[in-house]
Amino acid sequence: MTIATKPRQALRLRGRSFLALVLAPEPPLDGWFRELDNLINGSAGFFVGRPVILDATRASPDEQTLRHVLAELAARNVRVMGVEGAKPHFLGPDLPPGIAGGRQSSEIEVPDEPVPAVSARHAPVAPVAPPPPPEVPAPAAAPEGGTMLIDTPIRSGQSIIFQGDVTVVGSVASGAEIVATGSIHVYGALRGRAIAGWNGNAEARIFCRRMEAELIAINGLYQTAEDMAAQMRGRAVQAWLDGDAIRLTELT
Repeated sequence: MTIATKPRQALRLRGRSFLALVLAPEPPLDGWFRELDNLINGSAGFFVGRPVILDATRASPDEQTLRHVLAELAARNVRVMGVEGAKPHFLGPDLPPGIAGGRQSSEIEVPDEPVPAVSARHAPVAPVAPPPPPEVPAPAAAPEGGTMLIDTPIRSGQSIIFQGDVTVVGSVASGAEIVATGSIHVYGALRGRAIAGWNGNAEARIFCRRMEAELIAINGLYQTAEDMAAQMRGRAVQAWLDGDAIRLTELT
């Protein structure tokens, strides 16, 4: 008896770009860590859930110093996902991997007051679960699959995560992000990250009055600021998914 087997599809590899904070310690390290502590104390939750790259170019002349820096960051709940600028033989299997070739992005605004980690429903799956954010009032959540209306600007460091559509009557600052299973509407400048249709909704769209985003994504496909057409920057734009590409058109 002959059994017909379905040909196996070729393995498909897809590249994605993600934004990460870069910390670049400088000697004397004690002074640099004091400045970091001041930032953390003044902006509780700023590093919660954020991927961080350690730029060890100036701070790790030897392996012992590199391990000391990583241990001090871990003690502050700063999770390092990669190390840049360290000698390869410094990075043992128990340390984050070495990376290179990152592209410069806009600077992240550090808020002057504590940053709440605002979310609704479920957050996207992350490789490592972040520590629980401080308890802060969250915006009123609409029913699942409905619409969340936010009538205040989204500040740097805030994350809005919702199952449904998200409408912001204001701007989204650099370093902020909106994650929605539906579409995202921003009636102001979009300077942070907008991730629509993150649970597999290819019909989701992103609308904004002024496109200055660091990153946009629809259904898992990402496009960074460097990849966007220059003529779309600073304009009213809508973005949608066309197959395996994100298309942007100007709103009139």
